[in-house]
Amino acid sequence: MKKQKGFKGKAIYNPSGKAGEYSYWACNFYAGCSNGCTYCYLKKGVLAHAMGGDKPKLKACFKDIHHAYDVFKKEAIQNKEELQKMGLFFTFTSDPMLLETKTLTYWAISWCSQNSIPVKVLTKKTDWVDNYLLCVRDFMTDNIAFGFTLTGHDELEPNASTNAERIEAMKQLHEAGFKTFASIEPIIDFNSSRKMIDETLPFCDLYKIGLESGRKYPIANIHLFLHQVSSMTRAWQNKIYFKDSFVEQSKINRSNLPDNCVTRDYNLFQ
Repeated sequence: MKKQKGFKGKAIYNPSGKAGEYSYWACNFYAGCSNGCTYCYLKKGVLAHAMGGDKPKLKACFKDIHHAYDVFKKEAIQNKEELQKMGLFFTFTSDPMLLETKTLTYWAISWCSQNSIPVKVLTKKTDWVDNYLLCVRDFMTDNIAFGFTLTGHDELEPNASTNAERIEAMKQLHEAGFKTFASIEPIIDFNSSRKMIDETLPFCDLYKIGLESGRKYPIANIHLFLHQVSSMTRAWQNKIYFKDSFVEQSKINRSNLPDNCVTRDYNLFQ
Protein backbone atom coordinates (compact mmCIF):
# COMPACT_ATOMS: atom_id res chain seq x y z
CA MET A 1 0.00 0.00 0.00
CA LYS A 2 1.37 3.38 -0.95
CA LYS A 3 1.29 6.26 1.47
CA GLN A 4 -1.70 8.48 0.84
CA LYS A 5 0.07 11.79 0.49
CA GLY A 6 -2.18 14.64 1.46
CA PHE A 7 -4.72 12.40 3.20
CA LYS A 8 -7.02 14.65 5.21
CA GLY A 9 -9.65 12.83 7.23
CA LYS A 10 -11.75 14.34 9.97
CA ALA A 11 -9.56 12.85 12.70
CA ILE A 12 -6.44 11.49 10.97
CA TYR A 13 -4.40 13.31 8.34
CA ASN A 14 -0.97 13.87 6.83
CA PRO A 15 0.30 17.14 8.34
CA SER A 16 2.21 19.55 6.14
CA GLY A 17 4.77 22.30 6.74
CA LYS A 18 6.57 22.31 10.09
CA ALA A 19 4.05 19.88 11.54
CA GLY A 20 4.83 17.47 8.69
CA GLU A 21 8.45 17.52 9.79
CA TYR A 22 7.36 16.19 13.18
CA SER A 23 5.20 13.30 12.02
CA TYR A 24 3.88 11.76 8.80
CA TRP A 25 0.52 10.94 10.39
CA ALA A 26 -1.35 12.81 13.10
CA CYS A 27 -4.70 12.79 14.85
CA ASN A 28 -6.57 15.87 16.07
CA PHE A 29 -9.89 15.59 17.88
CA TYR A 30 -9.88 19.05 19.48
CA ALA A 31 -8.81 22.60 18.76
CA GLY A 32 -7.80 25.03 21.48
CA CYS A 33 -5.82 24.48 24.66
CA SER A 34 -5.94 25.66 28.27
CA ASN A 35 -2.19 25.49 28.97
CA GLY A 36 -1.90 29.19 28.16
CA CYS A 37 1.57 29.07 26.59
CA THR A 38 2.54 32.57 25.48
CA TYR A 39 4.62 31.32 22.54
CA CYS A 40 1.92 29.03 21.10
CA TYR A 41 1.95 29.13 17.30
CA LEU A 42 -1.81 28.49 17.22
CA LYS A 43 -2.42 31.84 18.87
CA LYS A 44 -0.66 33.69 16.07
CA GLY A 45 -1.54 34.41 12.48
CA VAL A 46 -4.65 33.87 10.40
CA LEU A 47 -5.72 30.67 12.16
CA ALA A 48 -5.62 32.13 15.67
CA HIS A 49 -9.37 32.70 15.91
CA ALA A 50 -10.25 29.17 14.81
CA MET A 51 -7.38 27.21 16.39
CA GLY A 52 -6.02 29.25 19.28
CA GLY A 53 -8.83 29.19 21.80
CA ASP A 54 -8.10 29.05 25.52
CA LYS A 55 -10.34 26.02 26.00
CA PRO A 56 -10.29 22.79 24.00
CA LYS A 57 -13.38 22.26 21.87
CA LEU A 58 -14.30 19.14 19.96
CA LYS A 59 -13.89 19.80 16.25
CA ALA A 60 -17.11 20.88 14.59
CA CYS A 61 -17.10 17.87 12.26
CA PHE A 62 -17.81 15.57 15.22
CA LYS A 63 -21.26 15.24 16.81
CA ASP A 64 -19.83 14.03 20.13
CA ILE A 65 -16.88 12.00 21.42
CA HIS A 66 -18.49 8.69 20.43
CA HIS A 67 -18.91 9.90 16.85
CA ALA A 68 -15.32 11.16 16.88
CA TYR A 69 -14.09 7.75 18.02
CA ASP A 70 -16.09 5.96 15.33
CA VAL A 71 -14.67 8.27 12.66
CA PHE A 72 -11.17 7.73 14.03
CA LYS A 73 -11.48 3.94 13.82
CA LYS A 74 -12.82 4.09 10.27
CA GLU A 75 -9.95 6.31 9.11
CA ALA A 76 -7.38 4.25 11.01
CA ILE A 77 -8.59 1.04 9.36
CA GLN A 78 -8.48 2.78 5.97
CA ASN A 79 -4.78 3.66 6.52
CA LYS A 80 -3.83 0.83 8.84
CA GLU A 81 -0.85 -0.52 6.92
CA GLU A 82 0.84 2.87 6.68
CA LEU A 83 0.02 3.76 10.27
CA GLN A 84 1.59 0.51 11.44
CA LYS A 85 4.81 1.49 9.65
CA MET A 86 4.93 5.21 10.42
CA GLY A 87 3.00 5.60 13.70
CA LEU A 88 0.42 8.19 14.70
CA PHE A 89 1.06 11.45 16.55
CA PHE A 90 -1.31 13.11 19.08
CA THR A 91 -1.75 16.08 18.60
CA PHE A 92 -0.98 19.42 16.88
CA THR A 93 -4.06 21.48 17.76
CA SER A 94 -4.47 20.91 21.51
CA ASP A 95 -2.92 19.02 24.42
CA PRO A 96 -4.13 15.40 24.26
CA MET A 97 -3.92 14.93 28.04
CA LEU A 98 -6.08 17.79 29.28
CA LEU A 99 -9.07 16.94 31.45
CA GLU A 100 -11.36 17.59 28.50
CA THR A 101 -9.32 15.73 25.88
CA LYS A 102 -7.76 12.69 27.53
CA THR A 103 -10.78 10.37 27.36
CA LEU A 104 -10.74 10.32 23.56
CA THR A 105 -6.95 10.06 23.63
CA TYR A 106 -7.14 6.98 25.87
CA TRP A 107 -9.70 5.33 23.60
CA ALA A 108 -7.65 6.04 20.50
CA ILE A 109 -4.27 4.93 21.80
CA SER A 110 -5.81 1.78 23.28
CA TRP A 111 -7.31 0.90 19.88
CA CYS A 112 -3.99 1.62 18.19
CA SER A 113 -2.14 -0.55 20.66
CA GLN A 114 -4.51 -3.44 20.00
CA ASN A 115 -3.97 -3.01 16.26
CA SER A 116 -0.16 -2.74 16.31
CA ILE A 117 -0.11 0.96 15.43
CA PRO A 118 2.70 2.85 17.21
CA VAL A 119 1.53 6.00 18.98
CA LYS A 120 3.39 9.16 20.02
CA VAL A 121 1.67 11.43 22.54
CA LEU A 122 3.05 14.92 23.25
CA THR A 123 1.79 16.79 26.31
CA LYS A 124 2.56 19.36 29.01
CA LYS A 125 0.29 17.78 31.61
CA THR A 126 1.22 15.16 34.20
CA ASP A 127 -1.80 14.73 36.48
CA TRP A 128 -2.91 11.68 34.47
CA VAL A 129 0.29 9.65 34.83
CA ASP A 130 -0.19 7.87 38.16
CA ASN A 131 -3.71 6.65 37.36
CA TYR A 132 -2.70 5.65 33.85
CA LEU A 133 0.19 3.54 35.11
CA LEU A 134 -2.09 1.85 37.61
CA CYS A 135 -4.53 0.96 34.84
CA VAL A 136 -2.08 -0.36 32.25
CA ARG A 137 0.23 -2.14 34.68
CA ASP A 138 2.60 -4.34 32.68
CA PHE A 139 0.99 -4.16 29.26
CA MET A 140 0.44 -1.64 26.46
CA THR A 141 4.01 -0.34 26.48
CA ASP A 142 5.58 -1.70 23.30
CA ASN A 143 3.94 0.67 20.83
CA ILE A 144 3.33 3.80 22.89
CA ALA A 145 5.75 6.70 23.35
CA PHE A 146 5.05 9.65 25.63
CA GLY A 147 6.73 12.98 25.11
CA PHE A 148 6.84 16.21 27.06
CA THR A 149 7.59 19.71 25.86
CA LEU A 150 10.43 21.08 27.99
CA THR A 151 11.40 24.74 27.77
CA GLY A 152 12.55 25.38 31.34
CA HIS A 153 10.22 28.38 31.55
CA ASP A 154 7.14 27.69 33.68
CA GLU A 155 6.18 31.37 33.59
CA LEU A 156 5.49 31.08 29.86
CA GLU A 157 3.25 28.03 30.36
CA PRO A 158 1.04 29.18 33.26
CA ASN A 159 -1.58 26.42 33.24
CA ALA A 160 0.64 23.50 32.28
CA SER A 161 2.36 21.19 34.72
CA THR A 162 5.74 22.52 35.76
CA ASN A 163 8.81 21.47 33.82
CA ALA A 164 10.03 19.64 36.92
CA GLU A 165 6.75 17.69 37.07
CA ARG A 166 7.07 16.79 33.41
CA ILE A 167 10.61 15.51 33.93
CA GLU A 168 9.48 13.34 36.85
CA ALA A 169 6.57 12.00 34.79
CA MET A 170 8.92 11.14 31.93
CA LYS A 171 11.09 9.19 34.36
CA GLN A 172 8.07 7.26 35.69
CA LEU A 173 6.85 6.36 32.21
CA HIS A 174 10.31 5.30 31.04
CA GLU A 175 10.77 3.09 34.09
CA ALA A 176 7.36 1.53 33.33
CA GLY A 177 8.65 0.47 29.90
CA PHE A 178 7.31 3.20 27.62
CA LYS A 179 9.46 4.93 25.05
CA THR A 180 9.93 8.61 25.90
CA PHE A 181 10.85 11.74 23.98
CA ALA A 182 11.30 15.41 24.76
CA SER A 183 10.30 18.31 22.57
CA ILE A 184 12.95 20.94 23.30
CA GLU A 185 11.01 23.54 21.39
CA PRO A 186 10.90 26.41 21.24
CA ILE A 187 14.33 27.23 22.63
CA ILE A 188 13.68 30.28 24.79
CA ASP A 189 17.30 30.46 25.85
CA PHE A 190 20.06 27.93 25.33
CA ASN A 191 20.98 27.57 29.02
CA SER A 192 17.45 26.54 29.98
CA SER A 193 17.14 24.07 27.12
CA ARG A 194 20.52 22.56 27.91
CA LYS A 195 19.45 22.17 31.55
CA MET A 196 16.26 20.33 30.47
CA ILE A 197 18.33 17.90 28.44
CA ASP A 198 20.87 17.38 31.21
CA GLU A 199 18.11 16.52 33.70
CA THR A 200 16.49 13.91 31.44
CA LEU A 201 19.47 12.09 29.93
CA PRO A 202 18.96 8.73 31.76
CA PHE A 203 15.32 8.31 30.70
CA CYS A 204 14.74 10.11 27.41
CA ASP A 205 15.09 8.10 24.22
CA LEU A 206 14.82 10.95 21.73
CA TYR A 207 15.18 14.74 21.76
CA LYS A 208 13.45 16.86 19.14
CA ILE A 209 15.01 20.31 19.15
CA GLY A 210 13.72 23.40 17.39
CA LEU A 211 14.00 27.17 17.48
CA GLU A 212 11.23 29.69 18.09
CA SER A 213 9.37 30.48 14.89
CA GLY A 214 10.49 33.74 13.26
CA ARG A 215 13.31 34.40 15.73
CA LYS A 216 16.99 34.78 14.79
CA TYR A 217 19.64 33.36 17.13
CA PRO A 218 23.39 34.14 17.20
CA ILE A 219 25.04 31.45 15.12
CA ALA A 220 27.91 31.09 17.62
CA ASN A 221 25.37 30.22 20.34
CA ILE A 222 23.72 27.66 18.08
CA HIS A 223 27.04 25.97 17.34
CA LEU A 224 28.05 25.90 21.01
CA PHE A 225 24.67 24.43 22.01
CA LEU A 226 24.89 21.78 19.29
CA HIS A 227 28.37 20.75 20.42
CA GLN A 228 27.40 20.64 24.11
CA VAL A 229 24.19 18.68 23.56
CA SER A 230 25.88 16.20 21.25
CA SER A 231 28.58 15.57 23.85
CA MET A 232 26.07 15.28 26.71
CA THR A 233 23.91 12.72 24.93
CA ARG A 234 26.63 10.53 23.45
CA ALA A 235 27.38 8.66 26.68
CA TRP A 236 23.69 7.86 27.23
CA GLN A 237 23.14 6.96 23.56
CA ASN A 238 20.15 9.29 23.28
CA LYS A 239 19.06 10.17 19.77
CA ILE A 240 18.63 13.78 18.63
CA TYR A 241 16.55 15.23 15.85
CA PHE A 242 17.44 18.84 15.10
CA LYS A 243 14.49 20.36 13.30
CA ASP A 244 14.94 22.19 10.01
CA SER A 245 14.64 25.55 11.78
CA PHE A 246 17.74 24.71 13.84
CA VAL A 247 19.76 23.21 10.97
CA GLU A 248 19.01 26.13 8.65
CA GLN A 249 20.18 28.75 11.14
CA SER A 250 23.25 26.67 12.06
CA LYS A 251 24.27 26.63 8.38
CA ILE A 252 25.51 23.06 8.90
CA ASN A 253 24.60 20.38 6.39
CA ARG A 254 22.44 17.74 8.06
CA SER A 255 24.82 15.02 6.82
CA ASN A 256 27.60 16.63 8.90
CA LEU A 257 25.74 16.50 12.20
CA PRO A 258 27.09 14.21 14.97
CA ASP A 259 26.54 10.44 14.72
CA ASN A 260 23.74 10.31 17.29
CA CYS A 261 21.62 12.74 15.25
CA VAL A 262 18.76 11.22 13.28
CA THR A 263 16.49 12.29 10.43
CA ARG A 264 12.72 12.76 10.52
CA ASP A 265 12.40 9.13 9.32
CA TYR A 266 13.82 7.78 12.59
CA ASN A 267 11.61 5.09 14.09
CA LEU A 268 11.50 5.41 17.88
CA PHE A 269 10.10 1.90 18.24
CA GLN A 270 12.85 -0.04 16.45
